Amino acid sequence: MINSELPEQIANTTDERVNRIVAGGPGGALALAGIATACVVAMWFAFYLFVFLPRGALQ
Repeated sequence: MINSELPEQIANTTDERVNRIVAGGPGGALALAGIATACVVAMWFAFYLFVFLPRGALQ
């Protein structure tokens, strides 16, 4: 015979998995936000160094 889990058991295991994931915290989201911020800052510095500085001072 095939032993299958009852729907209540499946719901409990799903809840436990969700609780473990939530307990891990938002590490991936924070890493992604940090990388995106670093990219934006790097692009801003590159634009400043390669576009504004070569043009010289405003007169």
